[in-house]
Amino acid sequence: MIVMAKARKKKVARTTTETDINVTLNLDGNGSYILDTGVPFLDHMLALWSKHGMFDLDIAAQGDTGIDDHHTVEDIGICLGEAFSQALGDKFGIRRYGTAFAPMDEALAMVVVDISGRTFLSFDVPMPAQKVGDFDTELVEEFLRAMVNHANITLHVRLLEGKNTHHVIEAVFKGLGRAMKEAVTVDERIEGILSTKGQL
Repeated sequence: MIVMAKARKKKVARTTTETDINVTLNLDGNGSYILDTGVPFLDHMLALWSKHGMFDLDIAAQGDTGIDDHHTVEDIGICLGEAFSQALGDKFGIRRYGTAFAPMDEALAMVVVDISGRTFLSFDVPMPAQKVGDFDTELVEEFLRAMVNHANITLHVRLLEGKNTHHVIEAVFKGLGRAMKEAVTVDERIEGILSTKGQL
């Protein structure tokens, strides 16, 4: 039986001339969340990610949303990626790979993650509409790219079906939570790192 030496929990802060962000992430939580990003639709999506990934997530953010949401969304992705990478620690015993097919009514998303130490995003998710409420839907890809680049993971996202843009994005975030939960799960059969190289 593998016993984790320390809690897989991290806090990351980032302050620039555009944003002020604090993120606390616990990979071994129960899906609780406290979210105040200044971008309500992003709060909704991160709540889904937290609940379906069983990650405890606390985010407080202020940004120049008077211009638009781009800087805030991107910088939250950066902070969440950094917190994820740091919380993983030595990666001993984790399954490394995670795959999820997530439906949301007519929408169906496939999300595949590899905690590889290599940053790569493949995003093939056509958005039926450019906005959901006040949220620019192109920011979903920007958020994921920022997170991937700072979490040091490989991520593939495909939309298999979907007409309603809210449903499409919701399926993506639910699938992301489920795939990442599987990838970070510790498997007692894995000795050290799941790689023939001996490191990720």
